[in-house]
Amino acid sequence: MLARLRKKQPLFQLFLWLYAIISVYPLVWMVFYSLKDNNEIFVTNPFGFPTSLRFENYTAALSQFNVPQYFLNSVLVTSITVVGTIALAIMFAYSVARLRWRGKTIAQMYIVIGMFVPVQVIMIPLAILVRDFHLTNTYSSLILPYIAFNVSFSSMVFYGFFRTIPNDLEESACIDGANIYQTFWKIMLPLVKPSIATMVIFVFLAAWNEFPIALMLISDESLKTLPLGLQFFQGMFTTDWGAMGAAMTIASLPTVLVYILFSEQVEKAMTVGAAVKG
Repeated sequence: MLARLRKKQPLFQLFLWLYAIISVYPLVWMVFYSLKDNNEIFVTNPFGFPTSLRFENYTAALSQFNVPQYFLNSVLVTSITVVGTIALAIMFAYSVARLRWRGKTIAQMYIVIGMFVPVQVIMIPLAILVRDFHLTNTYSSLILPYIAFNVSFSSMVFYGFFRTIPNDLEESACIDGANIYQTFWKIMLPLVKPSIATMVIFVFLAAWNEFPIALMLISDESLKTLPLGLQFFQGMFTTDWGAMGAAMTIASLPTVLVYILFSEQVEKAMTVGAAVKG
């Protein structure tokens, strides 16, 4: 459909190219920004290609500001958050969408309500809970809230995908002797792979860029994530903006790679329901 539109409507193709340029330009500008000094960033050349490639900005970001430690902390917290969220959400969504059990409507409504609770409302209760469970300044103090905040939306997305799958598939598997676990792992799970890829991107971005909860719960320097670590680039009297740009570029690389790896599955997610029904 999109290919036909591009061939028949040159203006539509032009619009797509303009949109792509506008979308990619901030990333390109950030890379240029990371290769300049303060004078070039703010005065002589704020938008153009760097007159001199200052790779020392990356050296400063990696050696002077502890970026590798922040990066590893973010990778650890985000990876566990993604795995935990996807596992819990997909199992809950399958049980609600495909199984019959007492209280599932109440459980579903409870999960849906979680989508409408803003972070600011629960920050003080969350801090008290983390303190009472002795989780302050631990990875768990970030991972558990991140999973809790992302599981509601993920569950609803998976629920929608499971509802598009016809019952004939499960009935056929049951006739062939498959139990509920075999049906889930071998029949249902492969059909929702595009939705899993989509939610991996959303959950990854949410956990990777999260700042308020991390700022409130983490004070140990060795446990800080990249969003917290970027604060240290801003000094009292001067700021090394080039090194900050280098750190932001490093912080953006995983998100770009995750999108590239899962983009094909995300495109399939747009049509998977119709394909299954057909």
